[in-house]
Amino acid sequence: MSSVVTHLQHEVSTANGLPAREPDPRFDWKRVAQLFLTSRALDDFEETRLFPEKKILYQFSARGHELGQILLGSLLTGAHDAVSAYYRSRPLMLTLGLSVADALASGMARSGGISEGRDIGVVFNLPRKNGPAVLPSAGGVGTQYTTNAGWARAIVYYRDTLRDEAYRDSIAVVLGGDGSIATNGFWSALNTATTQHLPMLFYIEDNGFSISVPSTKQTPGGNIAANLASFRNLRIMSSDGCNPAEAARAVHEAVTTLRGGYGPALLRVTVPRLSGHSGQDTQAYKSPELVAFERAKDPLRALKRYLIPAIFSEQEWNNLEWSAQEHVRAAFEEALACRQPDASAVTQYVFAPDNGKGTRNRSEAAAPERTRINMLDAIRRTLEHELTTNPKALVFGEDVGPKGGVHAATLGLQQKFGPDRVFDTSLSEEGIIGNAVGLALAGLRPVAEIQFRKYAEPATEQLNDCGTMRWRTANKFAAPIVVRMPGGFSKCGDPWHSVSSEVTWAHAIGWQVIVPSNAEDAAGLLRSALRSPNPSIFFEHRFLLDAASARRPYPGDNFILPLGVAKKVQEGERLTIITWGAMVDRCASAARETSASVEVIDLRTIAPWDRDAVIESVKKTRRCLVVHEDALTAGFGAEIAAVVARDAFLHLDAPVERLAVTDIPLPYSVHLLNSVLPGVPMIAAKIEEVLAF
Repeated sequence: MSSVVTHLQHEVSTANGLPAREPDPRFDWKRVAQLFLTSRALDDFEETRLFPEKKILYQFSARGHELGQILLGSLLTGAHDAVSAYYRSRPLMLTLGLSVADALASGMARSGGISEGRDIGVVFNLPRKNGPAVLPSAGGVGTQYTTNAGWARAIVYYRDTLRDEAYRDSIAVVLGGDGSIATNGFWSALNTATTQHLPMLFYIEDNGFSISVPSTKQTPGGNIAANLASFRNLRIMSSDGCNPAEAARAVHEAVTTLRGGYGPALLRVTVPRLSGHSGQDTQAYKSPELVAFERAKDPLRALKRYLIPAIFSEQEWNNLEWSAQEHVRAAFEEALACRQPDASAVTQYVFAPDNGKGTRNRSEAAAPERTRINMLDAIRRTLEHELTTNPKALVFGEDVGPKGGVHAATLGLQQKFGPDRVFDTSLSEEGIIGNAVGLALAGLRPVAEIQFRKYAEPATEQLNDCGTMRWRTANKFAAPIVVRMPGGFSKCGDPWHSVSSEVTWAHAIGWQVIVPSNAEDAAGLLRSALRSPNPSIFFEHRFLLDAASARRPYPGDNFILPLGVAKKVQEGERLTIITWGAMVDRCASAARETSASVEVIDLRTIAPWDRDAVIESVKKTRRCLVVHEDALTAGFGAEIAAVVARDAFLHLDAPVERLAVTDIPLPYSVHLLNSVLPGVPMIAAKIEEVLAF
């Protein structure tokens, strides 16, 4: 036998070894059997008919995985339980209430179903007002773990800090395959769950393969439970997912352990994968011997032996199997009758249904104090007010606690509001953002700090998934987090701490991107982000945090600026300069140095950005220069230039020009930095060049 077969034989007990005993009375075995047969009938129908006929374009079978998932789902009855699923979790979804018709309609990309045809049919979500919610899945392997840890953190916060007894026995459960245990998300969530003692169950289905790669490549020896045996604060359990009695015992123990306050826990369930990874996968990498061994392990056979004659007669079982097949056929006709998704609505729900107008168009007048403060103080005071007035607001990240942040933006906040609301995290940006998403899905208002813009890159997948969530779930879910992200040059540059690259987030779907240039705007825009139904990147330019040019009087605790509304910093008649962030003051200074009449517009936000104000100004001045710190090629200035060239073409007396950093990282040497970073002399020279055309 191959080493893979030998490994699986060692890990999975044979079905012939089932104990001769009455079925576990703690489960409704008639419902378990009905759900199991329905799930299997669904897979059969898709594999033999819908996929070959191209009525579904992706097919991910759950064959072999059904038993444990159905048992687990039957125990998730808490009003605030939450589940994070993955693409092989349909048996669990059926158990929790997904209808067969919706399951089929989702795969067939029909109206209704999970996402109105926007996402793959097995990228699950299931909103619930009373009962366990299935948090939005994503297409990336391992992304489900940190968001689930965020929900688990929310349970603890509601239960212990807000004293909400409705969360007393609630738990969070995350499902993943053996390949997902090698991902950053798994290890980040494991660290969070164990250091914070979260009520979180890691339910790991080990079928021996990640597509074609054996589980021995994912963790030494292929057994994550054995390898985590010495992990502190983690209850480890293992089970044969083909043995009904053993699976029932293990799942019940795992769930009751968590509800009893002894979390977190990890349950590794060994199962056979009885079909390919997906419909296209022929499993040619498996030997005939291994395929035969896996088929002999089919948990459906074991379940039938377990329940006959104790629960069913042979005829009753056959009738139930026939009924499940008929149910699937009838559900298919129902799904087939569903209309195609409305193509005219496909752009809806990138942002909240009112397009965020509740905060984007809202403005409250300033009530400025007499003393000017720096941007850092404005940010801190805004966060302090929100923490004071909103008990659901939380601030967290690396070093934001006792230290008060490496830039001191959160100085004193933990002392005032406590470590439940202002807290440090582990050094995992994936974890910081994933936790923030889970907390927001649970109804809290998380403000996450990424210490420097460059270090957001390990969290890119979570950030992208958060931005598209509302759209891909057809407005069923959204996570309006605020991510504070310092970056840009300071006393010097360097390729790491001085990255801006704000265009990355302008291109990311579903994000509001805010780049204030002074303390007053920082307070008003941050408060707007904190009240918004959409997620926001709040870019804190390092140079501006204590720059004299960015100091303004604090505008008051009620001051809100609308997003997507530019500010005219300086009036002019002959040239419009469009800019944002640290370039605003430099552009204004350069404009004053010239003898020409130059208008300077501070966008303040680049997503959304104020097209109307830009076009109106350019039509007046008939010339346009865009200045920014980010690299020139494909920087956000290119987008502005393209729109101006299209919408103001007939009004232009000169080509639209851009001035930005050459396509290199910002250098550490101040001499080199000043040679590439737009400064006042460089901007002034560019103004003269545009005017001379």
